Amino acid sequence: MVNAVKQTLKDAGVKFVRIIWCDNANIIRAKAVHVDYLDDCFDNGVGITFAQMALPVMYDSVVSETGLGPVGEVRLMPDWSTLTILPYAEGHAQVLSDMVISETGKVWEHCPRGFMKRQVQRLEDCGLCLQAVFENEFFLLKRSADGVLSPADDTVFSATGSMNLHCAYINDLVDAFAVQKIEVESYYPESGPGQQELNVRYAEAARAADRQIIYRETVRGVATRHGIITSFLPKILEDKAGSGCHINFSLWRNNENVSGDTKQTTGISPECGAFIAGILDHLPALCAITIPSKTSYRRIRPHCWAGAFRAWGHQNREAAVRVCKNKAGTRANRIEYKISDATANPYIALGAIIAAGLDGLKRNLTLPEEVTVDPGLIPEAERKAKGIDLLPQNLGEAIGALRKDDIILGAMGEELARSYVGVRQNEWENLKDMSLEEEVALLLERY
Repeated sequence: MVNAVKQTLKDAGVKFVRIIWCDNANIIRAKAVHVDYLDDCFDNGVGITFAQMALPVMYDSVVSETGLGPVGEVRLMPDWSTLTILPYAEGHAQVLSDMVISETGKVWEHCPRGFMKRQVQRLEDCGLCLQAVFENEFFLLKRSADGVLSPADDTVFSATGSMNLHCAYINDLVDAFAVQKIEVESYYPESGPGQQELNVRYAEAARAADRQIIYRETVRGVATRHGIITSFLPKILEDKAGSGCHINFSLWRNNENVSGDTKQTTGISPECGAFIAGILDHLPALCAITIPSKTSYRRIRPHCWAGAFRAWGHQNREAAVRVCKNKAGTRANRIEYKISDATANPYIALGAIIAAGLDGLKRNLTLPEEVTVDPGLIPEAERKAKGIDLLPQNLGEAIGALRKDDIILGAMGEELARSYVGVRQNEWENLKDMSLEEEVALLLERY
């Protein structure tokens, strides 16, 4: 296997293989190994310090509250099934990895990908599989000669003018996805200036989270070759649309989508209903994981199609959870979790959603009443009576809810929960007083 992989890489002109990981702050990082020295990597991976999971988004400085520091090393063990020759970085390939303790061979407790896999296994133990996809929005920006960044266009939603302007970039992006065996389903310019949305095909949950890492890297890598700056930051311009990253999913059993049931008045199967109810029950805590940046909460506002209330509805884009029916309109086909953006580590985000849904299944929770209007138009007293709560209004509130949620923290495990909360709490404390302009200056190219 070693020789075959090395020969394939050399035949393709690859010089370096990037070993990829994604930290608690959702920064995608890598160590690159020269193709001539991959032999040891197959058995032992590459080493990183424990402190790599203790870094906030602002800078490479260890957050002591994580319990991690400069002592100790974990190995990044490549998952060679994810090996891809990069179409946008000549001479480079990449492979996703798991964090493993070399002395025991076990996955490190702080490994986000390991957490994701554990939740997938728990779901499989219930006879279920989750198919999912991350629905990204992102901005294209250009840098002027004097270094000023501005949107790459000033068009509106689905404007063909934007399609024409960015045709070469989008076409190259689609080709780059194809090389990496990711199928593109649709594309259109979004509402914000320079904002784009390009949707890819769903996959089994663990693969979907991997694809989100590949997606972000590819969008950025192809843009660099076109002299464009990209950003997935949730809010860039105060008076313009922000960028979300909705998580679409469906429950499957024996290769059949079991999300819907025509015998139910809602069109939702009882087990999918319980799964959604579990998500709604844990939604305040989930916010700290799926919208985990200070900037995220500039987007989650009533009447902004962002799902600011704990509610669900069929095709209701103001509800936190939107249920989409099949073409005949007779049964649920997929579920859209709207309270998410691309500052979320995809492994932790999707893993936490599964953990919440599993809790709903275990407790056999019942879906609350469907909300068929904009929740923000319902009188506050009526909303309160129906449990249609306004979601946390800032990251600090969301972290507070997560600290009280034993189900989500328990699923994460003591170690990952401590390092994750420690990093995000530190980010909140350091960024909470920043203006939008200061946030953008710091974070635009981090995400």
